[in-house]
Amino acid sequence: MPIPERLNPTLASARPVQPDLMEQARKRLIVALDVPDARSAAELVNRLENTCQWFKVGLELFVAAGPAVLEPLIARGHSVFLDLKLHDIPNTVVGAVRSAANLGVRMMTVHALGGPAMLAAARQALEPLADPPELLAVTVLTSMDATQMNAIGLNSSPAEQVNLLARMGIDAGIRGFVCSPQEVHALRALTGPEGVLVIPGIRPAGAEVGDQKRIATPSAALRQGASYLVVGRPITQAPDPAEAAEAILREMAGALDD
Repeated sequence: MPIPERLNPTLASARPVQPDLMEQARKRLIVALDVPDARSAAELVNRLENTCQWFKVGLELFVAAGPAVLEPLIARGHSVFLDLKLHDIPNTVVGAVRSAANLGVRMMTVHALGGPAMLAAARQALEPLADPPELLAVTVLTSMDATQMNAIGLNSSPAEQVNLLARMGIDAGIRGFVCSPQEVHALRALTGPEGVLVIPGIRPAGAEVGDQKRIATPSAALRQGASYLVVGRPITQAPDPAEAAEAILREMAGALDD
């Protein structure tokens, strides 16, 4: 959903945060469980149990622990974002999408570079389900910049490529996308309020950038129109993950307070 422009967020964050705004923020923060095994994931979830609702399971954890790693998360009432960026021929992706939907996840990703036929097939695979997960098309990874794009033969800028892939996805019936914070404003204008925009590359002020290239703070991403924010290392590698998550939630709540 689009986020209205605000006054200075630094001044706003000094005001007490209303509980309902914190709850709204909680529903829009996704913690990335980018850890090497199920035990590490369980330890993190235990520390964040009373703070966070959403967790992302990506390639590292899913390959290491398999679908079974999702079961305790779902059983404890958490919402799961399965981020495998499926990218294959349409028939193969259709089977994978159906299998993933049966695991009980609430969001999942395919890669838009698979093309319009693959995207349309993935969407159609979910249509018979009574309560399907949100299908998101990944546009351009947040680790990519113009240099990386040129290296793989793409002469367009990241923003141009995101726009091209998003338009292709919309034509294929996709309403959810993953893009960097730098493209979220343009993509929100393209999708309208019904679009679901999930934004990684979130770094609180002063946090280590790591391998990310196109980043923004939580409040900036929300003000540009993000639906959900995905945060990994600033929370999971913090000395106190719950405290780090609470600080991000307070910043998000401040941005939502208009």
